[in-house]
Amino acid sequence: MQVESEPAKDKIMNTILTSDRIEIVDCMCDDFQGDIGIDIAMGLTASQKYIPSRYFYDSHGSHLFELVCGLPEYYQTRTELAILNDAASFIMAGFDTGYLIELGSGSNRKVRTLLDAAPRPQDICYMPIDVSESALFDASIELLELYPSLKVLGMVADFTKHIEAFPGDRIRLITFFGSTIGNFNEENRLHLLNSVVRLMGPEDRFLIGLDMIKPRDILEKAYNDARGITAQFNKNILNVVNRELNAEFNADYFDHLAFFDETKGRVEMHLKANRSVSVEIGKLGLNVHFERNETIHTEICEKFSRESAERMVLQAGLEIKRWFTDSRGWFSLVELARTL
Repeated sequence: MQVESEPAKDKIMNTILTSDRIEIVDCMCDDFQGDIGIDIAMGLTASQKYIPSRYFYDSHGSHLFELVCGLPEYYQTRTELAILNDAASFIMAGFDTGYLIELGSGSNRKVRTLLDAAPRPQDICYMPIDVSESALFDASIELLELYPSLKVLGMVADFTKHIEAFPGDRIRLITFFGSTIGNFNEENRLHLLNSVVRLMGPEDRFLIGLDMIKPRDILEKAYNDARGITAQFNKNILNVVNRELNAEFNADYFDHLAFFDETKGRVEMHLKANRSVSVEIGKLGLNVHFERNETIHTEICEKFSRESAERMVLQAGLEIKRWFTDSRGWFSLVELARTL
């Protein structure tokens, strides 16, 4: 459950770092504080309280998510990487120059697979897009060390709002890994995909990762790991609200809850109050009361069938060029083009 803000217009972009091979710009410098205040006020006064999942990803949240990706229960990352390893040479064939754009980039492990398969990686400009400045900076610097001729244009940005700021003077391969598209409800998924389609030229491609429907026990284990790292990741969103809005959430008063809703075809993550508690949010002048067992909805993770995925991309004005999957059909990478 997410509230999407209006698209950015005439945003101020501050340059954080620039050199011969790298430039990092901040597209969020003028609106983050306003956005989080509006989002939290709306979310915590709704009948089903919620916090948009974009607020997971401060520097600590990004670190926790990288730990989640390495957990034995979390099949998504290793399955997608295995597919990418097999498909990379086909995806990168003929992509000698242009922008390799990664939406929600996080770490660089997946894009490295594509760069390793590129015929001439020195002529590619890699564009990571992420809300976490620290994660984007660290991943970009590591790539410069690994690929001595690579150029990086990084954007600290919310790709749901700042997509119109992406340059278009070269061919683009836009990547959207991790089934992140499943974190949006149907209306916002279509809105985001339409934004990508408007960005794309006739030779651009869009590579999207999709987590496929599978048995409940596999899905629920992936979001309820034995070490409790996912629970820490989920609770960290309260720390972000505390820091940014002078709130007084005690994370110990909330328990991690994740379950597969078969009727909706998605995993939901919540934080469930383990007692009756009131929380003051200082910067908003807001006091929020939680009854015992009341939840804050923090994330949805839609799971796809081949049919539902095909309907989604067709509705957005995209056509499937190639479909890559694993032997069990647990995850898919789909190469798309704009419908002409």
